[in-house]
Formats: sequence, structure tokens, C-alpha cells
Amino acid sequence: MQLDSDTMRPAINRLKRAQGQLNAVIRMLEEGADCRDVVTQLSAASKAIDRAGFSIIANGLEQCLSSENPAADRVDMEKLFLTLA
Repeated sequence: MQLDSDTMRPAINRLKRAQGQLNAVIRMLEEGADCRDVVTQLSAASKAIDRAGFSIIANGLEQCLSSENPAADRVDMEKLFLTLA
């Protein structure tokens, strides 16, 4: 199953935002920033990654349900979903 890049655009944007946030966390740590600021930025990056992952899984589930053999794909998608839990 391949995901459509146009459909994945919101997830891609979230991941790019998370990438920027992670770069900021690294920079903040290197510069000795305040702990609260670092944790806040790290939390934002984590949430962005989680939301992107759930979006990708949701789109994958939608495609699996419309495929020829949804029962076989369901097991694979369930395993993928659990990796995010």
C-alpha cells in the first residue's frame, strides 16, 4: 500500500514543523537554555510527530478498507497503529 503524497501533505507539514522544533531543542540545549523552555519545545515536537503518525495511520486505514483484501490489511494496520501507542 502506497500513500498519496497529496493526501499526506498535512502530515508532511507537521513533520517539517516537528523537525524545526527538534532543531530548536538541540540548539537550546547547546546554548544552555532554561529547562522549562526546552521541555515546552520538546513537548510541541512530540505532539506534532504523534499527530502526523495518527494522520498517516488513519489514511492508511481508509485505503486498506477500500482495498480488495481488507481483512489481511487490517492486521497489518493494527500492528502499525499499536507502534504509536
